[in-house]
Amino acid sequence: MPEALWRRTAAAQAQAVRDGEVSAAELVESHLDRIAQVNPQVNAVTQLMAERARADAGLTDRRRAAGEPLGPLAGVPFTVKETTPVQGVPTTFGVPRFRDLTARADAPPVARLRAAGAIPIGHANIPTLVLAGMHTRSELFGDTVNPWDPSRTPGGSSGGDAVAVATGMAALGLGNDSGGSIRVPAQFCGVAGLKPTPGRFPADHRVFGPDDPGPASQALVTDGPFARSVADLRLAYEALAGTDPRDPRAVPVPAYGPALPGPVKVAVVADPGGRGVHPAVRAAVRDAAAALADAGYEVCEADDVPRLEETLDAYDRITLTEFAPAWPAVRTLLGEGGDRYIQFAMDRTPPATAAELMGLMGTWLNLRRSWAGFLDAHPLVIGPSFTEPPVEPGLESRDRAGRDRVASALRLCTATSFIGVPAVAVPAGLRDGLPAGVQIIGRPFREDLCLAAAQAVEDRLGVLTPVDPRTAG
Repeated sequence: MPEALWRRTAAAQAQAVRDGEVSAAELVESHLDRIAQVNPQVNAVTQLMAERARADAGLTDRRRAAGEPLGPLAGVPFTVKETTPVQGVPTTFGVPRFRDLTARADAPPVARLRAAGAIPIGHANIPTLVLAGMHTRSELFGDTVNPWDPSRTPGGSSGGDAVAVATGMAALGLGNDSGGSIRVPAQFCGVAGLKPTPGRFPADHRVFGPDDPGPASQALVTDGPFARSVADLRLAYEALAGTDPRDPRAVPVPAYGPALPGPVKVAVVADPGGRGVHPAVRAAVRDAAAALADAGYEVCEADDVPRLEETLDAYDRITLTEFAPAWPAVRTLLGEGGDRYIQFAMDRTPPATAAELMGLMGTWLNLRRSWAGFLDAHPLVIGPSFTEPPVEPGLESRDRAGRDRVASALRLCTATSFIGVPAVAVPAGLRDGLPAGVQIIGRPFREDLCLAAAQAVEDRLGVLTPVDPRTAG
């Protein structure tokens, strides 16, 4: 039997539409059929945009028939995180109170993917308000299931998009990341994900009104794509990079920088901070490092990343100080037990005084200086996104010990988001039937180096998805 269209890579899907081998309408219907088959088992797609997607596909087919050039992602369906506006569709954040918060315009990254020819096919699930924890469960839409094992979390907060891509319901997903929200679900679901440098992709996270968030939220939250292959991730990266008048932070840095002289040096940090790492995750880092060495990279073990404990402390103190005034109102939106994850952190880290906050802002810059020197010596760093295999759903909200365990396991994601460097999450095989993966971290605005290294890993260790949902165990 011929291969189902949804199984193809995003690049192959778009090429088939441009060549007239298939219509965009056929491509969309193939994905809608896959959603109907799979989504009842995994609950990743929340708001299906079937008729809109069909209309967009019809427009694409009419443009091709008229001889108009089509974009690099022509007809490719993608999902959009419930935090990110799609014109005419509610941006719910998984909260019942926002079920009618209809977006007036596409968010900049949605608009850029559309401009490249891609078609939004549905919103994807998140933890309630992205604050209820790492597990993707929202008050409005319920739990999303890891397709590899329903007893394990798919991660979050961009878990719905990762599951949708992993199971073939969409070729691409659009998530965001401020401390692991793309990279952890990518590792847990066996797909690739990109957290860019802040300012690489234009964004506008003002969903509830005209006011912008505080400095920590401005600097930390970055939109980024999921894909099943690094080549597809690269296509999404090229479409998303650029400037937009709605985002003065976005800078016109070329998507590809100059080649580095000699073999690119890669620092291996399997156990950031020396707190411990699961043997399966350590093996994934080892295998990915070996793949890079085989590809000609100069791979060396590093003692650690710079000033990790100080970085994690500054991250917590700045973000929680910024968030504290709104917390009494926000926690009422999270549902029963939904406030536990943040409250555990608030209890441990009281807000800083004004003088302390000024000092912390200086510390933030000083930490970035330390990383700049580290990355000058090692342009790439390879390590885990999460130092354990996928954990059980809700571990981080169960009690303080569970919360601390999860926060520790994603420490390299937290640190690199705070420092403002890019990272690509890439699968590194299976361990005990579950996906294992690594992240490849680079210098600011050198996503191209991260993507090239991730491609070398994928070439040697393979692609894990699409996958059919599996039963427990």
